[in-house]
Amino acid sequence: MSWDWWNGSENAHGRPLMVIGIVLGAIVIRWLIHRMIGRAVLAMEQRRPSAQSGRATRVLRQATGLDDQRRLQRAATMGSILRSVTTIVVFTVAALTLLAEIGVPLAPLMASAGVGGVALGFGAQSLVKDFLSGIFMIAEDQYGVGDVIDTGEAVGTVEEVSLRITRLRDASGVVWYIRNGEIIRIGNRSQGWSTAVVDVPVAYDQPIETVLTVLREVATTLNQEEPWKDRLLEVPEVAGVESVAGGVMTIRIIAKCAPNENFSVSRELRERSKVALDRAGVRGPGFAAYGGPEAPAPG
Repeated sequence: MSWDWWNGSENAHGRPLMVIGIVLGAIVIRWLIHRMIGRAVLAMEQRRPSAQSGRATRVLRQATGLDDQRRLQRAATMGSILRSVTTIVVFTVAALTLLAEIGVPLAPLMASAGVGGVALGFGAQSLVKDFLSGIFMIAEDQYGVGDVIDTGEAVGTVEEVSLRITRLRDASGVVWYIRNGEIIRIGNRSQGWSTAVVDVPVAYDQPIETVLTVLREVATTLNQEEPWKDRLLEVPEVAGVESVAGGVMTIRIIAKCAPNENFSVSRELRERSKVALDRAGVRGPGFAAYGGPEAPAPG
């Protein structure tokens, strides 16, 4: 009789203590893991890129998302995801342990949860796919806010990146909402560099050495002036004669630029080339060279 009383008394006092211990243990474990995540995020935020070796390296670092603001946003997003996942896992395990401790049979519960999970998985598989794709996109830093990307369906500037959708605005001002799980490929025009290709036509009978000298001076001057020297990664290269046809000689200039700066650099190169060639007395192709009527003979 005394032994049964002792066992009953031990169960009556021990079970509440065990429940309290499980709850406190879950809270402490969650706090410790969140603290480690916080330190890892802080280390990511404080990490600085290696010393820059030149203008091209500096421009590329800023353009490819290695600047401070981009790194802070990415670290904060990853920290938020890890904290949420940790909280769900820790408290789920603690809840199952509590149910087992108070005598709730877990086998039927787990079986029901398994069936419900399968049904939910089939019904929400697209949603899960979107979330997983969003996590990998953020973790791999495939693109970020401000980048110009090509998703296959739309091309535009990224305005928002979430775990489920990516919002971008195209050149016409149309806002596109694209599910992350539906993006098969991404072309990021804001990473790496862009190339400006400019073809300068002149008349066939103009001295080639004079034309090349003038264009090389234009390229060198552009590379030394603000704001173009910050948009160029190196001195534009005058590649030489690209084609000769119909009384027109075409000279090609190739410039390696910061991302999305190739359009402005191309326009500036064309304008400066035209002005410099006119000053040097280099004649452009006549109207007849483009298929129009022959110019009347002088006199």
